[in-house]
Amino acid sequence: QVRLGDSGGGLVQAGDSLSLSCVASGRPPARNTVGWFRQAPGKERVFVASISGGHTYYAESVKGRFSISRESGTNTVILQMNSLKPEDTADYYCATIDGICTATSCRDRRLYRNWGQGTQVTVSS
Repeated sequence: QVRLGDSGGGLVQAGDSLSLSCVASGRPPARNTVGWFRQAPGKERVFVASISGGHTYYAESVKGRFSISRESGTNTVILQMNSLKPEDTADYYCATIDGICTATSCRDRRLYRNWGQGTQVTVSS
């Protein structure tokens, strides 16, 4: 069974950057999808970004500021977050799908099977 460890959150000021890491242990499939979601207090968990089969997808709210990538030779996916805004404040979770998804299905959290424990990001104004 694949276990995910997400980390890298913290307290930063608006305009700063953070890099979140998602490390998969166990035996992740050779081709899978890794996504990042976030959940602000009192709100639903929503899609942020995903990487699947070499394609990357982003929520409109983060496009141009966030970047998702795989570290070559490791089971690690990085979410680089630049130009952070107070509205980016949330708990961030990485999750995986055993397989490839599309631009549409990658955004559906119901398809993600494994989830990390979450890492908190707080952006002050």
